[in-house]
Amino acid sequence: MAQNEVLEFEEYVRTRQDALLRSARRLVPDPVDAQDLLQTALVRTYRRWELIADKRLADAYLRRVMINTRTEWWRSRKLQEVPTEELPEPAITDGTEQHADRALLMDALKVLAPKQRSVVVLRHWEQMSTEETAAALGMSAGTVKSTLHRALARLRQELESRELESRAPEREEQERCAA
Repeated sequence: MAQNEVLEFEEYVRTRQDALLRSARRLVPDPVDAQDLLQTALVRTYRRWELIADKRLADAYLRRVMINTRTEWWRSRKLQEVPTEELPEPAITDGTEQHADRALLMDALKVLAPKQRSVVVLRHWEQMSTEETAAALGMSAGTVKSTLHRALARLRQELESRELESRAPEREEQERCAA
């Protein structure tokens, strides 16, 4: 790779690193895995940097590499994971309601299939259009729309069931106090 290409890639990483790490963090729940995902995607992108004709599309290319890498990881770990009836409590790093909501949503995203999670992340967090999402994921716009619809319905159902579960102890306490 030519020296100017190397410098161009280094400048790209320096300016876009934070945004790309946020994208990676939305694709995988663990912050350490998100950093690994980003580094792996950057290495893979670096090897093909000179083949990217329009560098303005580098973000989309890199996001696609992250999604493909995450899918590879998920497939390789799929057989090693054991499903469980209980979901872990969401990690809340501080007391603000916004962070608690974000943690709850990040935890709820785990119930989605990788394809559904990718569509939700690109459409709602990355604010990509339906067409941009379709291009990034290699699917039709109609498939993006239907996948997004099913994913949001599943998330809604998951969040509602969690809300009901969290209210159950309150109701029991009220009934005990009334008796």
